[in-house]
Amino acid sequence: MGAFSNFFSKSNSKKVLSFDGGGVRAIAGLVFLHKLEVESGRKVSDMFDMFVGVSAGALNALCLGVNQMSAKEIKDYWSTDYIEEITSSNFFWDKASIIQARPKYENTGRIEVLKKIFYDKSMGESPKPVMTLAYDVENRSYVIHSSFGTPGISIISACCASSAAPIYFPTFQAEDGGWYIDGGVVSNNPSLLAYTQAKKYFQTDDIKVLSIGTGLNTRKINGKQSASWGGLGWLRHDVMGIMLETGLENDLTQDILGQSYLRINSPIGKINRRLDDSSGPNLEKIHLMGMNWWDEFGDEALKFLDT
Repeated sequence: MGAFSNFFSKSNSKKVLSFDGGGVRAIAGLVFLHKLEVESGRKVSDMFDMFVGVSAGALNALCLGVNQMSAKEIKDYWSTDYIEEITSSNFFWDKASIIQARPKYENTGRIEVLKKIFYDKSMGESPKPVMTLAYDVENRSYVIHSSFGTPGISIISACCASSAAPIYFPTFQAEDGGWYIDGGVVSNNPSLLAYTQAKKYFQTDDIKVLSIGTGLNTRKINGKQSASWGGLGWLRHDVMGIMLETGLENDLTQDILGQSYLRINSPIGKINRRLDDSSGPNLEKIHLMGMNWWDEFGDEALKFLDT
């Protein structure tokens, strides 16, 4: 610990922490950040100047920016019990159906969990700037909810709007009247958006972005077979995952920011590609992915934040 007693003392850069969407796989980033806290001796909420997230990553960003929680405290809200409450549903008739006619889950459970975390706080009450991304289906436009741009929006609405993943959750109506779905449909890696917003907010070009992914699905899709797929075929073969692919965003951000950008991510391996698999074995694999990230990127992350 003594080696990091002067941690961050050399750097004047404004530091932004960006979270991808990815359902329960967002736990891996918290495992990585917990190790960062242990090795640095500081809370993540103190290390960064702005927090940005989309979908499941929005929850992590809001917990850090608004509640100043530690990574371990946030991870506790990703326990099996809380996940089961978030993914509660009364749509029993859909579960045995080949074609899912309604959203898989309702909003009631996740709203109750968010109330336990944030009570009735609004975005403007965040001690540090925080930002989430959603998509307005009626206006066909991305929408940024932030502590500095939309301070009156509730934390619960910002989180639900950003994480209303099609198929999984219903379209969400926020206090501003907008009907929103998951912001990942326009940018599942919000790092470049985070950078541009941070430049405006802090009035400086000296911005560093640490970007936390949720794993890459590299499973091959059979091209010949895909030629005959209709809507149901593509749904069965991860069309949502393809739409949420972050490779282009990552490459563009890397080209623009260079050494001011560090990406933490890897292939998901044997982790279930489905965003809601909260089974014990799958969560263990996700946890292991986060530990592997620390082994691969830990030293680099410490140096990145200290220069």
